[in-house]
Parts: sequence; structure tokens; C-alpha cells
Amino acid sequence: MSASFSNPQENVLQLGLREGMKVGDFGAGSGHYARAVAAAVGMTGKVYAIDIQEDVLKHLKLNTHERHQGTIETLWGDMEKLGGTHLRDASLDAIILANTLFQVENRFGCLGEIKRVLKSGGKLMVIDWAGSYGGMGPAHEKVVSEHETEDFFINGGFHKVKSFRAGPHHYGIIFIAP
Repeated sequence: MSASFSNPQENVLQLGLREGMKVGDFGAGSGHYARAVAAAVGMTGKVYAIDIQEDVLKHLKLNTHERHQGTIETLWGDMEKLGGTHLRDASLDAIILANTLFQVENRFGCLGEIKRVLKSGGKLMVIDWAGSYGGMGPAHEKVVSEHETEDFFINGGFHKVKSFRAGPHHYGIIFIAP
């Protein structure tokens, strides 16, 4: 993985995941975070890799090592609307929103779905681009700053646990669900 990108294995350590946990990777994309989480939650855990692009999920499934095949479940769903992920209420111990927030059009819909599926006291890790880097990352007007992200989730009822540097061009924030 290029040095200019965030390191999923290192960033996932910030969540303090344990064997047997259930984690949602919202906007899973190529699955780097889903695979890093699968290693952390083990055979008794579950990772729900959710994306609205079906072809991306097929690619993710094909590129998942057989030892993680039973742990990672791909779900075609819309995380921007209530019930859109097809997960049960309060069923997840943690959610990862990595390189996704800048693409979310309905942030309040996404917030509602996160609150619905995350257990009370569950963790939310948001990792996103700290800026627009001349063709790398989102366009300048699409960037969601660390401060904006923090305000949005705190106003949505979450408690901030910590911020961390998630790579040379990314910030990371961990929140606890109400």
C-alpha cells in the first residue's frame, strides 16, 4: 500500500476490537478495512462489508483470502437511509466509515442508520481525507474537515473518544454511540 494512504491494519488497532465482535464497514469499497477487521475479530466475529455498488462487493469477495471468507459478509445496501443496510437494530459493536463521509449525500440519513444498528456504547471510527491533494483524494469542495466531522457526530449524540493521525493525508476520530 502506498505511503500516501492510510494503513487499515494500524488504524483498526485504534478501535480495540476483540475476538467475536460484529463490525460494519460502511462504504466498504475495495475491502481493505473489512479484511483488517476480519483479522481482528477472528473466526467467531463478523464483518459486514456494505456498499451501494454491487460490482465493488463482488470484487471484494473475490479478493478475500479463504480464511476470512466466513467472517466477511458483503451486503448490498444504502447506508444513507434508515433500514438501508439490512442489519438488525443494535446489532453491531463497531462501525467504520473510512474514506466515505466526503461521498455521503444524505449525512442525516447515514447518521440515523449508524445509530440504529450500533449498540449503545458501540464505537464509530471515521477516517477521511484531511484535504484535497491535487488530484489525490476528493475535490476541495467535497472535503469534510476533521472539525466538521467532529461537530456533526457530537451534535448527533455521539461522544468523542479520541482523534488520531490516520496516515499522511487522513484524520481519524473515534466516537462512542449514545
